[in-house]
Amino acid sequence: MKKVIFSIAVLTALLSSCKKDEICNCGTIVSDNPSDYSVDIKNQCSENVKTFYLSENDWMSAYVGTNYCITNTTSW
Repeated sequence: MKKVIFSIAVLTALLSSCKKDEICNCGTIVSDNPSDYSVDIKNQCSENVKTFYLSENDWMSAYVGTNYCITNTTSW
């Protein structure tokens, strides 16, 4: 039984350490600005908020309160 508990603990530690190296570039849109097609996104991992400037077409489908991923950036 001790081996099973120890194995679970080691596996949990390994899985949680992998998430630290993961790129987390998605989050919730908290506000938008129609004058420059920007959105403020709250990162789902770090909870930091960053402004991103989108194309007009992308901005038109980026609604406040929805999840949005930025593919050309790393975690923020």
